[in-house]
Amino acid sequence: MTNTKEKIMSAALKLFARDGYEAVSVSMIADKLGITKGALYRHYENKRNIFECIVKRMEDRDFERAVQFEVPEVVPSEDPQTYKNTSLEAVRVYSKAQFRYWTEDAFASDFRRMLTLEQYRSPEMSRLYQQYLAGGPLGYMTDIFAEAAGGKSDAAECALEFYAPFFLLYSLYDAAGGDGEKARVIETADRHIDGFIDRLKSGETKNNEN
Repeated sequence: MTNTKEKIMSAALKLFARDGYEAVSVSMIADKLGITKGALYRHYENKRNIFECIVKRMEDRDFERAVQFEVPEVVPSEDPQTYKNTSLEAVRVYSKAQFRYWTEDAFASDFRRMLTLEQYRSPEMSRLYQQYLAGGPLGYMTDIFAEAAGGKSDAAECALEFYAPFFLLYSLYDAAGGDGEKARVIETADRHIDGFIDRLKSGETKNNEN
């Protein structure tokens, strides 16, 4: 992807995150970059094309991050053994990285904010919000807890208890007034993840002893 095309996509996403997808025009995107609409159209057919490229970028990143952190990148029915082989330590590392990704990575953070803003205005945006930030991650963690480290019979409740605080922490991070406050939110997220995984591992150890 050319540098100009990348800049257009990032600028558009930033505007979508601030003003909402429907409120942003191609002219606004071009003005933000100091280029003409004609120059923008040399890289994208229209605003919808920009949005589709944003979603494709997030899909590609999703897969790449699963591979990078050695957690399942497909549903359990397609590769059940990968879920069984996923360690709680891998879940710990991946979860911390994901929280940072959704808050500190500019592209992912703007995507999260756009979906949060737009989820009640469009069925498509609602679906994407569920896929990336609500039902999707919750179901993913349920599947992992159901299989990893011997599996848990209460995997759904376990996943809910683990993942629900992330929403509050995202909100606290977005409202934080400076780098120090944001760092403290990250530390709080880390403590939550560490405490939860440690409790699971402790239960696993007890079960192994019995």
